[in-house]
Amino acid sequence: MKIEIDKKSGFCWGVVKAIEATDKELEKTGQIYSLGQIVHNKEEITRLENKGMVTIDHDGFRSMKNKTVLFRAHGESPESYITAKQNGHKIIDATCPVVLRLQQKVKRAFKKMQEINGQLVIFGKAGHAEVIGLLGQTEGKGILIEGDSDLDKLDYSRPIETFSQTTMNVDKIKHLIDEIKKRIKDPSLFKTNNTTCRQVSDRFAHLRSFSKNYDVIVFVGGKNSSNSKMLYEECKQNNPNSFFISNPEELKKEWFADTVEKVGICGGTSTPFWLMENVAKAIPEL
Repeated sequence: MKIEIDKKSGFCWGVVKAIEATDKELEKTGQIYSLGQIVHNKEEITRLENKGMVTIDHDGFRSMKNKTVLFRAHGESPESYITAKQNGHKIIDATCPVVLRLQQKVKRAFKKMQEINGQLVIFGKAGHAEVIGLLGQTEGKGILIEGDSDLDKLDYSRPIETFSQTTMNVDKIKHLIDEIKKRIKDPSLFKTNNTTCRQVSDRFAHLRSFSKNYDVIVFVGGKNSSNSKMLYEECKQNNPNSFFISNPEELKKEWFADTVEKVGICGGTSTPFWLMENVAKAIPEL
């Protein structure tokens, strides 16, 4: 049986930056507090927590004083920076540069929309850390659109400008944009911005092709990673023999019948490469 790992899978460079910053601080001081999950992968979080990282929520962040706190790749709202200064925290800011630029664009656009009685729209997943940070740039007045049912929130007689979560599915964004175009009374009042991360969006097309080349696909990802779920669905649509796991212990022998000759292993932007390697080693041992 031939087992191959997709070389384009694994951490995106924004996550790599955050992980490297965390490892560096842990090697130097032995402790760092991560505001929220540094990455949506339990195995990688466990590795870092064993080295001294502590994951905290925003309530803990507000109640602590004088700690070293990591702002992860997803980014934070302006309020978090104010809290850090007030509480004497040392911030290690690992906000992905792509997300940081997007936050700045959203902030500028929101100011302009306020001046012309317009509406600033964020396409994204409710409760997602990046989306919370983006809405924070709009003083909480931005309008979150997750799906078709949210489109009724908009006033189609007023200006609308849209941005999207960097990891959102581009086909879904296109669909929502098309729906707004159908409803808006004056097309000149509608402006869109392409803010998906190219490194993430390119993986959909890549995995579409990758998954067709194997008898079985094993997708490795965190169960709470929206990116992993979307990429896995792309594999499943193109290869019905695709299976989602979070660690080698979830592998099942019956997936690898005698007729299976080629197995492809891939993962999301929050999947460490070492974990995919462990999965590749575990398959022959079944």
